[in-house]
Amino acid sequence: MVRTPCYDENGMKKGTWTPEEDRKLTAYIAKYGSWNWRQLPKYAGLARCGKSCRLRWMNHLRPNVKRGNYTKEEDEIILNLHAQLGNRWSAIAAHLPGRSDNEIKNHWHTKLKKRGTNYATNSSDESSKKCKNNTKKRYTESNTNKNTSHNNMQENIVLESSEWSPKESSSEELSSYSTTNY
Repeated sequence: MVRTPCYDENGMKKGTWTPEEDRKLTAYIAKYGSWNWRQLPKYAGLARCGKSCRLRWMNHLRPNVKRGNYTKEEDEIILNLHAQLGNRWSAIAAHLPGRSDNEIKNHWHTKLKKRGTNYATNSSDESSKKCKNNTKKRYTESNTNKNTSHNNMQENIVLESSEWSPKESSSEELSSYSTTNY
């Protein structure tokens, strides 16, 4: 019992990929490369959108995609990097060759999220102290910057009223100039 594929209003196929579509996409990319994902489905003979083709290639069909369970070392790397970088999955994926950012994100949300919060709180006691010290330091620096900017404004006021500043012209001086018609 296989469900019939669904097509959207533009005639693009939706749903699961067939093995024939996988072969077409793999053969086309092997021969011509992935030059333009929006144009690729038309030239490859696929009734799919470019985004669907790109995601299928990046997450499933690439030859160097690593499949299977995560090792303990990979889990530790993900936990460490997530504590440092947050939800920047592509940056984390750069440290795990063969794993896609989408796969790492899914693994985080299904397996590691609860461990990650405990891991982050236990290992970041020292970093939280540093954070508090940095916050105090930034607060005092911002206050000193405000004080110096206030002093600069007072200096500008003093300079403007000095003897070297340009003098304002009075209305009498302006009225003494006559305009001549040429």
